[in-house]
Amino acid sequence: MREAGLVLWDVHQTAGKLIKEGITTGEIDETVEKRIISLGAVPLFKGVPGVVPFPASACISVNEEVVHGIPSGRKLKSGDIVSIDIGVRYKGWCADSAVTLPVGEISEEKKSLLTVTEEALRLAISMLKPKISWNTIAVNMQKRIEAKGYSIVRELVGHGIGKEMWEDPQIPNYHVNNRNTFRLKKGATLAIEPMLNMGEKEIKTERDHWTIVTADGKPSAHFEHTVAVTEKGPFVLTCGPNGEGWAMPYNAIY
Repeated sequence: MREAGLVLWDVHQTAGKLIKEGITTGEIDETVEKRIISLGAVPLFKGVPGVVPFPASACISVNEEVVHGIPSGRKLKSGDIVSIDIGVRYKGWCADSAVTLPVGEISEEKKSLLTVTEEALRLAISMLKPKISWNTIAVNMQKRIEAKGYSIVRELVGHGIGKEMWEDPQIPNYHVNNRNTFRLKKGATLAIEPMLNMGEKEIKTERDHWTIVTADGKPSAHFEHTVAVTEKGPFVLTCGPNGEGWAMPYNAIY
């Protein structure tokens, strides 16, 4: 899975270098798909079943789009924020990660949204250890997020990951009934992905059957890593070869 994570890190670097005013989200996706294939991996989002199969290798979501944005001829503009979510399979193992990036100069409000979302992921990763209840982590995330005035999307959560992209358990970014939580086991591999809205938590799905947006039209941000639980600390599987990456805590292993 670490090998798959390094492939995905490479792909994210390729995508990130493209983020500028005037490029289309479709052009970014085309480059992402070519890079995934050139590295001997398989793009896992393309063809995911739904009312219509997902048509792209990356989910690219702009501003009020929370997740599952379909790449298109839409051109990025200075002041936008763009979330890039990519999943790959490499040598039979999966990796999943996401990051929200600024396009040119963005507002202070958007900068704060990105900072708090990234910090929420960093906090969650830093707390990973065998036997801890996920709810303990989620409660701390929720308190930190809501204290900053942001809302947490409820309908979308993280997930287990391994030989398949979406495995049990579901991993919420907020407190749930203790009877519905779980304790982490050594060797567990999780895709942790807080999704925060600048406004209210309510979301809706667009007519394309995939793109999920904030109901109030305010911006949303999304940060994600695939992480393994070890006795020595959280093993971040989707960071760079030298521990580069978003939301990396002081105790991260890579």
